[in-house]
Amino acid sequence: MARFWTAGLSSGTGFALVAAAGLMLVGPAAAQQGAAPKVSVAPAVVKPIKDTATFIGRGEAIDKADIMARVSGYLEEVLVEDGAEVERGDVLFRIERSAYEAVLESRRAELAQAEANLELASLDLARKQELFERGSVPEADRDTARANELVAEAQVRAAKAAIQQAELDLSYTEVSAPFSGRLGRVEVSIGDVVSPSGSPLVNIVREAPVYVSFSLNEKQFVEILQELEAKGRDRANPETAPEVFVVLPNGEELEEKGRIAFAGNRVDPDTGAVTVRAKFDNSNRLILDGAFLTVGLQSQEAVDRIIISQAAVQRDQQGPFVLVVDGQNQVQQRYIVTGDVQGTGIVVLDGLTQGETVVVQGLQKIRPGVEVDPVPAAQAGE
Repeated sequence: MARFWTAGLSSGTGFALVAAAGLMLVGPAAAQQGAAPKVSVAPAVVKPIKDTATFIGRGEAIDKADIMARVSGYLEEVLVEDGAEVERGDVLFRIERSAYEAVLESRRAELAQAEANLELASLDLARKQELFERGSVPEADRDTARANELVAEAQVRAAKAAIQQAELDLSYTEVSAPFSGRLGRVEVSIGDVVSPSGSPLVNIVREAPVYVSFSLNEKQFVEILQELEAKGRDRANPETAPEVFVVLPNGEELEEKGRIAFAGNRVDPDTGAVTVRAKFDNSNRLILDGAFLTVGLQSQEAVDRIIISQAAVQRDQQGPFVLVVDGQNQVQQRYIVTGDVQGTGIVVLDGLTQGETVVVQGLQKIRPGVEVDPVPAAQAGE
């Protein structure tokens, strides 16, 4: 009996030891699973920022033209190559001259004949006038002689005009550059017959300076005018006009800045936008005619803006949002309106206030409503 009791005690004691050991093993793990996850957080800080607005713009050459033949004829010489840089007045092509030289000589002969006819008509009028005064010829003969002189004078003027036209046609056999610029592809060859109604011989573009055109909505346009008025600046003066920057198609910002040179005088009723044109020196020839560019306008004065790390911003179907840690270390989801990127930070236009704490690392481990253990991270934009 006593032996049974002893065994019973031993069994009970063993069960208790096993149970205690089990609690010792489970307890720390359970405690670890319940610990608040650590996340890196950073405050929403306020910094002076110059507001920037970007638009889609397009390069526009100040001067560009299709070079056409102004007279018809056989193309004798092509004096330029594809893509050549030319100066105003440089001869690009020569058309056969002989036919136009012959026409010019014919027109000069016609002038000589007209002048001879005029001299004869003048002499005839003088004789008829003398005879009319003597009463030897009727007045009608004198009037006919005067009319003949007037006709001869008109023929002389017509012959002189024909010579001018013939000289022009002869000069057009040399096709020259109307302004300095760079040629495109030469579209003709020696031996082609060219004419004013035919295709262009080549196109030419002035590459520097250059325009970049873009559009502002009514609100943006009025804000720019108000800022210029507040500073007492004349928007028609290119020296005080707002600066413009562009981002090239390869994503690099052009170091050279431009200035607004023209703003439209009406709002397009279809788009609600005002056309604006900026002028760039384009010294490196990086802005091409017809190229699409990102155009930026920056405010003249810095404005205090809230800025956070870009790493804190997430997006879903409703837009960008951040996870905010409140005073009780609880996570809240907050949708925001973002502005310009500033280094590694991004401007927040709405949705956050200064000093609020946002999660920048450990976002994948948390969700709204959970408690976290926040650890300070680097400041936004640093």
